[in-house]
Amino acid sequence: MTTDNDAANTPAPTDSPGTDAPADISRGWDHIGAIIVDATLQRRQNYNETVKPRVEALVAEWPDAATTSGFRQHLDSGKLSEVIDWPSPGRLAQVEDITQVFEREGIETVVDLRDALGDPAKGSLREALAEVRHVSPKTLDYIGTLSGISTGSADVPQPE
Repeated sequence: MTTDNDAANTPAPTDSPGTDAPADISRGWDHIGAIIVDATLQRRQNYNETVKPRVEALVAEWPDAATTSGFRQHLDSGKLSEVIDWPSPGRLAQVEDITQVFEREGIETVVDLRDALGDPAKGSLREALAEVRHVSPKTLDYIGTLSGISTGSADVPQPE
């Protein structure tokens, strides 16, 4: 279901899934697969009803997909659509494309991602991700937020 209500699309503040940390500590995921899937599914979707449960299912089913290489192993099994209950090939192709960019750019962990996105001198990752269909500047900022980069002006970019 789609919605025009941006507030309904905004992820709730979270620490790593499953922790009891105060909600205002950080936002995002400590799991590469979760970041990729969250950023891919968020476009035109209700976050709390559609995206968040699917990302949580991914983290629960594939905890070792916290790294790009771990996520790749699971992607190659062809079972992503089952794990996240998402049959649409367009979004699944975008997950694959973003994963390939991470692999080419040497992004293995969330720390690697955060460092690469947070360093203006390492613009190659942003440029490569911008070449992926449906990855806009807003999506790039959202990926940064999911990896733990503070946006400074707004707590969370509005998902597309």
